[in-house]
Amino acid sequence: MGQRERPLSPFLLYRWQYTNTLSILHRITGVLLSAGFLLLVYWLAAAANGPRHYARALDCLSSPPMQLVLAGALWSFCFHFLNGIRHLFWDFGAGFELRTARASGWTVAIGSVVLTALLWFVLRHGLGAAA
Repeated sequence: MGQRERPLSPFLLYRWQYTNTLSILHRITGVLLSAGFLLLVYWLAAAANGPRHYARALDCLSSPPMQLVLAGALWSFCFHFLNGIRHLFWDFGAGFELRTARASGWTVAIGSVVLTALLWFVLRHGLGAAA
């Protein structure tokens, strides 16, 4: 009796596609949102503990490395939000056609960057002028 070939992992059979990247990014941004939530809790706790703690928290959160982290958290939110809407349409059975799926994927990728830049600008400049 001849020896049967062992089955290969699907990773070895399929070529990498944009859907793989978007799916992995959706999971990663979900984890990053949890870390961003901890920063929000820190900010709120500092505000609740008085002006001295709040000033210290603002000093920490306004440092350039932390601004980069906050921008990443904002992008994570935007990407996860837009991709979640995409998945919601899929749950209703819409958007599975190859052309539509590819277009919605690009819309999520580009839209998350544009939405992040817009929100960053509004949060940094727009709301500050009103206060």
